[in-house]
Amino acid sequence: MKVRFMLAAAALVLLWALACWWGGSQMARPPRRALQDYHREFLAAPASHGVLLKPFTAADGTPCILAEPVAGALSVRGRAVRDQLGRQQVALPPPGAIMGTLVLLHGRTGRKEDYLLIAERLCAVGYRCLLADLPAHGDHPGALAFYGTREAELPGSLLDEAAARFHFAPAPAGLLGLSMGGAVAIQAAARHPQRWSALVVISSFDTLENAARQQASSRIGSFLGGLLQWGAFKVYQWQTSVSVASIRSVDVVSQLTMPTLIAHGSADRVIPIQCGRNLFAALPSALEKKWVEIPGADHDNVLITDFPIYATVAAWMLGHVRQEFSPLHSALSTGN
Repeated sequence: MKVRFMLAAAALVLLWALACWWGGSQMARPPRRALQDYHREFLAAPASHGVLLKPFTAADGTPCILAEPVAGALSVRGRAVRDQLGRQQVALPPPGAIMGTLVLLHGRTGRKEDYLLIAERLCAVGYRCLLADLPAHGDHPGALAFYGTREAELPGSLLDEAAARFHFAPAPAGLLGLSMGGAVAIQAAARHPQRWSALVVISSFDTLENAARQQASSRIGSFLGGLLQWGAFKVYQWQTSVSVASIRSVDVVSQLTMPTLIAHGSADRVIPIQCGRNLFAALPSALEKKWVEIPGADHDNVLITDFPIYATVAAWMLGHVRQEFSPLHSALSTGN
């Protein structure tokens, strides 16, 4: 009987250790998402989406795509967001004009191509969009994810490289990040506030520890979730040399100086809406800021509900990232 008890206890400890290893490894090395059919469709015919795509690999190995509006062309999605903005009496440039550049940062397990449909809409209202695979995602050569703590320089350096390569001014520029990408955007904006005219953060966490704790508790209960979380955090720290407790966007947002919009789905089961509210509450009181709650939206569908989130984001950017427009020369220009 005693031997059976000891064997059972050993098996439970082994299962716990394996679960902790798996959880920590998933945080440090998220599963990479392959190209989807809708990605391939877009990449094969970008002009039908009203954009011109300029893929390139940055000097540090980061795979990127620069998306620019095609002069005089609008897709169905582009026309829809312009119509929504028109009803709100938002001043719009002519189709094909460029008001500035937006750097778009994807979430955990995402990749740059996930933002092609977002870029389609934002190009339609007057922006070029820079999409990049973040470390440990897509085709990026980096193996580890640091949730903004070590990726903060990446958005600015990629913007500078794209501007030099394709001959455009890097300012004005804005940042948009979803989930993990929101954490990267916050860190980047705080690190170099002078270069970013506006920031949009969607469905991101206040602290990684808080978000992970709530996910674990909702799935397996507070006690078991706490045990698994403790071990997984130790594994993540061992693999990355970064403490999960140190990944705190809520502390960083207090340093922001640019206009900031924070949006969150009311039914988010991955990063609860309270995390977004905590971020918003921590913004400086004198900052120009806006809170947007997306009714009924969960984490994975926050951008595809009936709520006009694209028009909301576009209006924010148009209000702050704006210069005299520069029409594109033609739909066939390459920028090389």
